[in-house]
Amino acid sequence: MDPVTAVAAAGVALVVKGALESAGQEAGRSGWDGGARLVARIRARFRGDSTAVAALDEATRAPSDESAQQALERVLAAHMLLDRSFEHEVRQMVNEAVAARGSGAQVNAALIKNSQVFNEKVEVKGDWNIS
Repeated sequence: MDPVTAVAAAGVALVVKGALESAGQEAGRSGWDGGARLVARIRARFRGDSTAVAALDEATRAPSDESAQQALERVLAAHMLLDRSFEHEVRQMVNEAVAARGSGAQVNAALIKNSQVFNEKVEVKGDWNIS
């Protein structure tokens, strides 16, 4: 996975996580409050591109929809490739989210599903059942 695609995937994961937290009344529990700022920045960049705005709206409206996540990832990566300063901003926000998670962060497997984890080692504690 190239670096821009990896950052786009991480950005989409943060957008989806924020949408899920908002829907579940869990906003603010993640330790990083930049989710709304990330969505606002992406929305500002997408202004004038109806396809990109629709992808963002669909991913935030239906955060568990994998096809909506993939569509948003594609348009986000495309915009990042077209505008390197935008890419830098998204990368910085993703890095802030990673730094804010600290130790003891939990990963929601339902959220990442088939995503590639490319950051740090993964520790599993407790019961592990695979069916």
